[in-house]
Amino acid sequence: MLELFMLVIFPGLVVLAGTMDLFTMTIPNKLCLAIVAVFFVAAGIAGLPLPVIGWHVAAALIALGITFLLFASGVFGGGDAKLTAAIVLWLGPTLALDFALLAALLGGILTAGFLVMRSLSTYAPAVNSPWAVRLLSSDVGIPYGIALSTAAMIVFTSSPWFLAAIAA
Repeated sequence: MLELFMLVIFPGLVVLAGTMDLFTMTIPNKLCLAIVAVFFVAAGIAGLPLPVIGWHVAAALIALGITFLLFASGVFGGGDAKLTAAIVLWLGPTLALDFALLAALLGGILTAGFLVMRSLSTYAPAVNSPWAVRLLSSDVGIPYGIALSTAAMIVFTSSPWFLAAIAA
């Protein structure tokens, strides 16, 4: 049962969040809450001690605080902030920095790619898809959930959760 959470449910929800951000430029609150809820169910099944759960919660709250400041300054979306905290809840304090650094690197690459595509889109033939037109518009932000979900999947493979699931 625990392997299902580790190898299917958590990764599926995180990838869904990145995909939804790509296509809708939103990450629904319900999706972030589902990631959080699944953590607590998995922690219960795994028998995680309360102090360990507490450290995971503390790391997530710190991540939420930092990303809320980024949101307040206009450089990060609200959904991205909530998704970051939900992911850090799973990764805990030991992998939070690895995740943040990789997400920043991938986010920089993603942003540079979008800026290049947007600068070239004026020379490209007309795009018929409404979501592609929106993505190429300089009036909208960058779907950073893509970078967050990609970083989460890479770092998750080093987590005790994943290692225990593949060892079972």
